[in-house]
Amino acid sequence: MSNKENNIKEQFKQVLISTARVISDDYKIDIKKIDKNSNLKKKNFFDITNLSSKSDFIRLRAETDSVALSKKFSNKYIYNKNLPKNPACKSLYEIAEKIRYEVLGGRMLRGIGKNLKENYNQKLISKRKDNIKNKEDVPIADAFELYMLKKFFNINLNATSSKMLSFWEKDFEKSVEKHLDFLNENLENQNNYNLKFSEILQNMDVFNSNDEEIKEDNDKDDTEQENKSENNNDNSQLNEDENNQNEQQAGFNDADFELSDQQIDEQLDDLDSVKQNSDNLSQRESLNSIDQEYKIFTSEFDEIAKAENLEDTKEIQKLRKNLDQQLIGFQDLITKLANKLQRQLLAKQNRAWEFDLEEGLLDSSKLTRIIMDPYNSLSFMKEKDLDFKDTIVTLLIDNSGSMRGRPITIAALCADILSRTLERCSVKVEILGFTTKNWKGGKSRETWTQINKPKNPGRLNDLRHIIYKGADTHWRKSKDNIGLMLKEGLLKENIDGEAISWAYSRLKKRKEERKILMVISDGAPVDDSTLSVNSGDFLEKHLKKMVKFIEDKSNIEILAIGIGHDVSRYYKKAIKITDVQELGDVMISQLSGLFENKSKLH
Repeated sequence: MSNKENNIKEQFKQVLISTARVISDDYKIDIKKIDKNSNLKKKNFFDITNLSSKSDFIRLRAETDSVALSKKFSNKYIYNKNLPKNPACKSLYEIAEKIRYEVLGGRMLRGIGKNLKENYNQKLISKRKDNIKNKEDVPIADAFELYMLKKFFNINLNATSSKMLSFWEKDFEKSVEKHLDFLNENLENQNNYNLKFSEILQNMDVFNSNDEEIKEDNDKDDTEQENKSENNNDNSQLNEDENNQNEQQAGFNDADFELSDQQIDEQLDDLDSVKQNSDNLSQRESLNSIDQEYKIFTSEFDEIAKAENLEDTKEIQKLRKNLDQQLIGFQDLITKLANKLQRQLLAKQNRAWEFDLEEGLLDSSKLTRIIMDPYNSLSFMKEKDLDFKDTIVTLLIDNSGSMRGRPITIAALCADILSRTLERCSVKVEILGFTTKNWKGGKSRETWTQINKPKNPGRLNDLRHIIYKGADTHWRKSKDNIGLMLKEGLLKENIDGEAISWAYSRLKKRKEERKILMVISDGAPVDDSTLSVNSGDFLEKHLKKMVKFIEDKSNIEILAIGIGHDVSRYYKKAIKITDVQELGDVMISQLSGLFENKSKLH
């Protein structure tokens, strides 16, 4: 085997391990423990020595994703609690849960969905194509998996698979079809989903009639035995030919298959998306590793949502009108601020020109030389390229309950003014928000309670991180979303450390050379559910460590605006404002300082 082939396989292994850690949100993941608890028992999960074809790569990638998704989305306690009483249902229950967390993974990252679908399609092609004559020739578990793939993964079955499913499909449709909408709506709620499937399987006619079928099978054994003996002679030759063919194929795969340079390059290209997701999210590993004391009980119920998906369009537009009404009183201020800030930022560009060039724009100041002496050559000039425009600013806004009323209005005004003004200066702006999905811990705390409340669980609430405006989306297309901040029901708890880690990870992915993170908050992180079962400074210590890491060990500039509160104990660059009237001088002084020449930034 060539060194290049060894390198690609080792590289592939590292990508698999890194991807498993990223997907599962467990960066201390024990690979051996995964093997033991997964469906892939008695197997070295990351064994790449026997990879001999492209199909092997596809299979191993999909299996890695599936096991990691199981760790991320499947709670063992909930799974076991809802196990069907009838043991015959267990294999189908297991398949239903596997499909649930794999569908969620496909929604989380397109690459995961692609890997899983490719592997399932590959398995469908490789299914046995023996003569299938009746229901007894098709195991119910195989048929049920095909049914779930068809209904939840929308996979098109081939002729053989369709025939296999046809013997059982009416039974499944009779029991499952009417519950499909409920199951799809509860994919993220494992307890509801598992409980419903347990009920469905236990009430399925197929399992209720198992005892009768066993008796009938015993009566048929004698007559079928005679028929089988007659058919055995005919089938033996066919099976022998098929086995010879399979052995030849296996021999080719194991011994003769070699990855050509082209195939290796294709595989590397195919891994780019996986590597990119791994690299982008692995930054969270480095962030989390700097605070070994910070724990997360579960991230299963966390959410990253686009603002437009959290409320219907009419309500968002209504909230935007409310914000616009409050903007009326500040219209003169906004206009003056925007113009002044724009002049300040544009002045920082320090436009510069190169002269005495052979091509470019005609330098009119040198035309007198031509008049004096027509034999003088024309002189041209060209504007130098500027680094200033290669900039992105992320506004991370505290959406906690304590921000209700005037503070959140000021924050929304900040976001609105800054995004409009900076876009005029060719600076991209991203607006993010952070809160929790529930008061008092939500589903995370419910799960913790169900497993007898282990001590020091760590963060114990369901995060909600909100994207109000993407960096590549124009302000006009996202301006309505900013009004959503005024919705009181949205504002709950604030866990600042993880929000900053999330915003930082998004910024790291960007290609702009200058990256600025501006946090708008009203003080310390607070989550009653988490602080009631951990130390009183649990969240505060984590926030300080996250900020210190970004300030000292990254090329991202971070500053904070404290609304009504002094946040300088968390951030080196921090200012306090109590009213929107103070925004002008504050933002001009802070942003002007940030947009100095690159050499002054670091």
